[in-house]
Amino acid sequence: MTTSCPRLLLTALRGGSGKTTMTLGLLAAWRQRGREITPFKKGPDYIDPAWHALAAGRPCYNLDPFLMARDQIRLTVAQHTATADGALIEGNRGLYDGLDIAGTFSTAELSKVLHAPVVLVVDCTMTTRTAAAMVLGCQKFDPDVALQGVILNQIARPRHEGLLRATIEQYCGIPVLGAVPRLKCAVFPERHMGLVPPPEHVAACQAIATAQNLVEKYLDLNRLWEIAQGAPPFPLPDRHPQTVAASLGQPVVIGIIRDAAFQFYYPENLEALAAAGARLVEINALTDATLPAIDGLYIGGGFPETNAEALANNHTFRLSLKNAIEGGLPVYAECGGLMYLGSHLIVREQSYPMVGALPFTVLLEKKPQGHGYTVFTVDRPNPYFPMGTTIRGHEFHYSRIISEDHGKLNLVFSLERGHGITGDRDGACYKNVLATYSHIHALGTPAWAPALLAQAQQYRRAGQSTRVAANSGMSLNISASITNKILAS
Repeated sequence: MTTSCPRLLLTALRGGSGKTTMTLGLLAAWRQRGREITPFKKGPDYIDPAWHALAAGRPCYNLDPFLMARDQIRLTVAQHTATADGALIEGNRGLYDGLDIAGTFSTAELSKVLHAPVVLVVDCTMTTRTAAAMVLGCQKFDPDVALQGVILNQIARPRHEGLLRATIEQYCGIPVLGAVPRLKCAVFPERHMGLVPPPEHVAACQAIATAQNLVEKYLDLNRLWEIAQGAPPFPLPDRHPQTVAASLGQPVVIGIIRDAAFQFYYPENLEALAAAGARLVEINALTDATLPAIDGLYIGGGFPETNAEALANNHTFRLSLKNAIEGGLPVYAECGGLMYLGSHLIVREQSYPMVGALPFTVLLEKKPQGHGYTVFTVDRPNPYFPMGTTIRGHEFHYSRIISEDHGKLNLVFSLERGHGITGDRDGACYKNVLATYSHIHALGTPAWAPALLAQAQQYRRAGQSTRVAANSGMSLNISASITNKILAS
């Protein structure tokens, strides 16, 4: 069984080569021409997909061979391009960069999983013929990678472009599909996790328009689309995995805290909760006076440190959440959510009170404290995962936990890879709360959503639902929630 759709994968020799700008410009330009393009981002990332969604006008989905099985990757691409004209996939890091000598989980491997044509963005700063040698090396390194074109970036002057173009086309035998000049200023501002999220960028739409103008002026859009249209079919499993909705009677209500402080949610995670039988309600921890009427709560990652004062000042919301937790409210929190549930958050020597449900203070450092993929085994009782379960995730945090006695923390994950809370453990558990620095993806951890709903149903049956403000919050339209939220910012 196979499926096919026009698709293109943009990659580079390394991070910071300009592939994100090219991706956003292409998405916006093709959208302007009436093409519905579904964007995808390779690897664990929340910020770039938010920009992709803004440029494309439709949600972006992550593709990660470390977190997902190959068949899951193929199925999600097939599913989310069924009503689209094609797909544009942005790779991460360099084309062949992976976790081992074989390049396992690299962008190159993803391209082979999807039989996707590859276009290489080359930063040409202070180089000429050597660029052709690097492109030729990428071609010869793995002939199964369908490298079909090159985009030159950071071109100094027309003579520079002419020499590069002629050398690459002569020695590599593939077309140069565009040449973008060196820019005097960055189109997209960066912070420690990469690009600044669109909701925090005062001129997000203008930045997209700038990228669009660049690719329309300097890239061969027609040739790029022809390459995308030439993508061959890719295989699908004979049987699609079935998502079984939990038999819960009246749908349980799962709160999602989404605001300027908490923005990092994979669309598939929210879709998994809805598919399991939940009604999702959006909550704002910065402005809502109290917790709305919910049966369970999911707090994703984000930047609580940039909103620490506003989070601290909303003391009525913090108190209502703490009281609900003491009453047994099921809560699953990742990274920024973990930081929020502690007693205090220290940013630049200023201490801000947080929810106080978990017995630790969080200190924001200047350097990353955990960065990369995680692998952990559940070895202590908790509300969501059976003991013995091994889970893959990822972390990227500048904060660390300060606790007088880590032994008082009930940490239920034993880390095989990653840093977590203590360097070898993660997953702080208290009552029906589980808070971890690791982010998970629902496709790779399919038991997570049903487990959260099961706890929420139990909480509802116990008559403990937090019916504090039944009319507050807004139900989420899952299929459009990511895009609509960004476009409204």
